[in-house]
Amino acid sequence: MLTHLYTRNDIKQAACELLRGNIIAFATETVYGLAAPVFNVAAIEKIFIVKGRPSDNPLIIHISRLDQLSQVAVHIPPLAYTLARAFWPGPLTLILARHPHVPGIVTGGLDTVAVRMPAHPDALTLIDTVGQPLVAPSANISGKPSSTRAEHVLEDFNGKITGVLDGGICSQGIESTVIDITTSTPLILRPGPITKDNIEKVIGQPVIYNPTNEHTSGALKSPGMKYRHYAPEAKIIVLENKDHLNQVLSTTEKPLMILSNEFATAEKNIHVYPLNPKTLYHYFRQSDKNNISTIIIIHDAVSRLDTALLNRINKAAQKQ
Repeated sequence: MLTHLYTRNDIKQAACELLRGNIIAFATETVYGLAAPVFNVAAIEKIFIVKGRPSDNPLIIHISRLDQLSQVAVHIPPLAYTLARAFWPGPLTLILARHPHVPGIVTGGLDTVAVRMPAHPDALTLIDTVGQPLVAPSANISGKPSSTRAEHVLEDFNGKITGVLDGGICSQGIESTVIDITTSTPLILRPGPITKDNIEKVIGQPVIYNPTNEHTSGALKSPGMKYRHYAPEAKIIVLENKDHLNQVLSTTEKPLMILSNEFATAEKNIHVYPLNPKTLYHYFRQSDKNNISTIIIIHDAVSRLDTALLNRINKAAQKQ
């Protein structure tokens, strides 16, 4: 199979391929996604197969207009519209009661559904042109770093999917915040660019941060909670500061990569890049391409307060 690289001028063609049941990757403001129409079970099955994605890992549905929300969710509370008016289009995913027409493969068999409206013009146009919402899990092999550029998608899926709609480099570079509003108190299940403080200021009530599911029971309602995610091949060592860096460097095989905003070196076998959520996955992927065996991440005062960044680093550093 030849994987086509589409541009904005080819959106109509990309939409036709989706309606034929073929997989197209497209850019959002967060990461690239692998798309299929939400009611096409056969096409969605292809995504699970090509990603190697576990069947109990729910998918996020992407909409382009607020009136599409009622196509995929029921018993929609006023809180959903308050959040949508404040943050959509944007990197916030709402967990709502599932519409009975939404196939079980989309929700991992749950009675809830995850929905968001992406803030990328090409994504919105593509959904509009298809004429129905799209499921779009991240365009990467499951467990590996997400794709934030079209070239990343091709690294994983060239020859395996029909096409990639090149929307440039993703502006956020990290997955959306996921909030469950089917509970009495809203729960953040996955941190992202929209913070707990952002949400509480809009809705005027407390929100619980719950990425480990400790405040609920049963199956996990959001992607990014259960499995090892976002991980490069390299071993990841996380340091809270530079105090023990020399000791770590003396016992670590080179070449290696350091992600830090407070460290520099002229040593050729140490590749230093900034620590930033927008470029984290790109440098993880660069480490794989350059056969780096170890990545050292050095936190600073800013990164230690970035809940979403900490979440992705900790997930990537988990042992299999």
